[in-house]
Amino acid sequence: MITVAVDCMGGDHGPRVTLAACRHFLSNHPDASLLLVGLPEALSGFVHPRAKVVAASEVVAMDDPIEVALRRKKDSSMRVAIEQVKDGAAQAAVSAGNTGALMAIARYVLKTMDGIERPAIAGRMPNFKGGGSTMLDLGANVDCTPEHLLQFAVLGSALVSVLYDIESPTVGLLNIGEEAIKGNEIIKKAGELLRQAAQSGDLNFYGNVEGNDIFKGTVDLVVCDGFVGNVALKTSEGLATMMGGFLKSEFSRNIFTKIAAICAHSVLTSFKNRVDHRRYNGAALLGLRGLVFKSHGSADELAFETAINRAYDAARHQLLSRVAARIAHAAPLLNAQGLAENSANPAAIE
Repeated sequence: MITVAVDCMGGDHGPRVTLAACRHFLSNHPDASLLLVGLPEALSGFVHPRAKVVAASEVVAMDDPIEVALRRKKDSSMRVAIEQVKDGAAQAAVSAGNTGALMAIARYVLKTMDGIERPAIAGRMPNFKGGGSTMLDLGANVDCTPEHLLQFAVLGSALVSVLYDIESPTVGLLNIGEEAIKGNEIIKKAGELLRQAAQSGDLNFYGNVEGNDIFKGTVDLVVCDGFVGNVALKTSEGLATMMGGFLKSEFSRNIFTKIAAICAHSVLTSFKNRVDHRRYNGAALLGLRGLVFKSHGSADELAFETAINRAYDAARHQLLSRVAARIAHAAPLLNAQGLAENSANPAAIE
């Protein structure tokens, strides 16, 4: 049985949304159990044979600084949920709380895998082909070196291979043009490293991709730094919300447009489902020695349940061990690049 630890206090809505999502998840997954982590008084009304309440005395607020969450709130629901993974009580943890705090606590408690310097956030975005394009980093690392982008590509390839059953996922490096000469020096160097990885059989590198390729589904995995990735993510969500608002406004103008909306109901519903960002919720924190998934802080019941589903699927498909195997295969290249970076920057060794 797969057990997922849920930080029930995180996010904008807390237990009102998380508990409802947990109940629905349990009804759809008879082979799963949940550890509900939070303030006992807030979770006392939830009763289920496959759910257990794990008490925590503190809550990390959405605006708490990282040092407060990490050093002062040592019994927070977020930290206790992650500790369940470290102790082996759960195979994965899910939280909708403060992203910076979640990354810091997860990295401190679980540590990073050998060969990985920085964890990255990987999420799914809809594409024209009807599936989705996985993208990382989505905000964990604002400033990245070429070596970090190589590590992200290795981590993301393992994720896509495991969760979406793609033997050799194609990898694209997000850039301002497809040509190898485009981009800043970091992107150019990262492109060289990814081509080396492709030659050694560690990656299936497609080449540079542009922003519109994310939604075309040109590649299975798009690699970028966290600043660019987060802007792209929030832009796409805002665009989808705007398009939905436009459609609703136009179909509500008068009696004739309302009749047209009724006739087009099935088409509109299908369209809504394809671009609904709630159905793509749940980003993996890759590179850690444990599975942690981040939900949007504003997630409703459907979105938070989707995040739990992703954590459950990752644990069921043994994502952690398969990521470790992919990293081990690429270790010679990763180690070589790490040594090269340190020799070029002696201060990094100190």
